[in-house]
Amino acid sequence: MLKGIDPRLNADVLYALRDMGHGDVLIIADTNFPSGSVARETALGELLRMENLTAAEAVEAVLSVLPLDSFVDDFAGRMEVVGAPDDIQPVQAEVQAAINAAEGAVRQMVSIERFAFYDLAKQSYAVIQTGERRFYGCFMLRKGVIPPEE
Repeated sequence: MLKGIDPRLNADVLYALRDMGHGDVLIIADTNFPSGSVARETALGELLRMENLTAAEAVEAVLSVLPLDSFVDDFAGRMEVVGAPDDIQPVQAEVQAAINAAEGAVRQMVSIERFAFYDLAKQSYAVIQTGERRFYGCFMLRKGVIPPEE
């Protein structure tokens, strides 16, 4: 373990988060998402795992070290429910709460159609597969910047 680092973040995940730059996209995926095949098409090219965590737990851990992009509306996104794009599933509400806690403000995730989400995931920096078994537990996070100290 490291002092000040959430113990849920493993070495592979920390490496990827550190290597990402401003605007790079990270996918947090549930167990049903085709994570392996999609991850092979990402910039990192390999699948990362946080398999003993729910989506919200993984997002909470990631956001303990990763700033979200404050310059864009699509700083975070959720996969839309097929046929009901405005429906918010409990897993999505939990992740929104984790984002709000990390941001210290309410900024709503954007909604991303299922197949558009798959395309975005293939163009992302990396995919982290969680142990989330609830449907629609797939999310996009866009890395922001850490400002200089005053």
